[in-house]
Amino acid sequence: MLKPLVAAAALASTAALSSSPALATIVEFETVLGNVQVNLYDETTPETVDNFLSYVESGAYDNTFFHRLVPEFILQGGGFLYIEDSGDVESIETDDPVVNEPEWSNRQGTIAMAKLGNDPNSATSQWFFNLENNHENLDVQNGGFTVFGEVISGMSVLEDIAELPRFNLQGAFTNLPLRNYGEEELENDVEVDSTHLVTLLSVRVIDDAENSAADLDPVPNTLIDTVDDKDSGGSSGGAMGWLMLVFGLVGLRKALGAKSRRQ
Repeated sequence: MLKPLVAAAALASTAALSSSPALATIVEFETVLGNVQVNLYDETTPETVDNFLSYVESGAYDNTFFHRLVPEFILQGGGFLYIEDSGDVESIETDDPVVNEPEWSNRQGTIAMAKLGNDPNSATSQWFFNLENNHENLDVQNGGFTVFGEVISGMSVLEDIAELPRFNLQGAFTNLPLRNYGEEELENDVEVDSTHLVTLLSVRVIDDAENSAADLDPVPNTLIDTVDDKDSGGSSGGAMGWLMLVFGLVGLRKALGAKSRRQ
């Protein structure tokens, strides 16, 4: 059974380019539905990549789950851990936020950081995959959402996850994708557990060769240059506001609870 807990949100950010080169890195996301390989932009978003890899190296993402799905938009993870023995859900421990590095455009197949509203430099552990071209919104909102890598294998896995039904379990889980769960389970009071979550088993570095991103051709974020400085930090509300988690009480409730429903 998934029990309610107090959990904090995770964020996204970007900063000015580092003058010192870094090793480009390929990481593999091992999910219960297949593996996804991502080439990180170490040399052009070094602060964000270093931040992300610190969570990878600590194993913080192991046994977390994708907690937010909006079809034809984004798939978000990196924030919450399911405890098998107790059925509890915990937010992962986060480090200090990183600076915003809005160098690249939020195009289909890229990975970017999530962050708090009205705070461009607030990214910690949470990230999202762009399921479509989202540059017109995300390249300019809240200082621009930092894209720090791109999918090079396994996009079909993300597309399969995007086809799953979603359920509103309140708190941070109003668009929770679930597998092996549908109307029958909902009607029969089946409680959500690890067999239903889309679990991220691990994230591992599989190639740290120098300049592994040399052959990639990411699209620059040119829209950010058209936003006035006074507007760049506060445009995270409205339809995009759900990309940020706010601090407060969140909980995974029984999927058939009175306030839980299929999306």
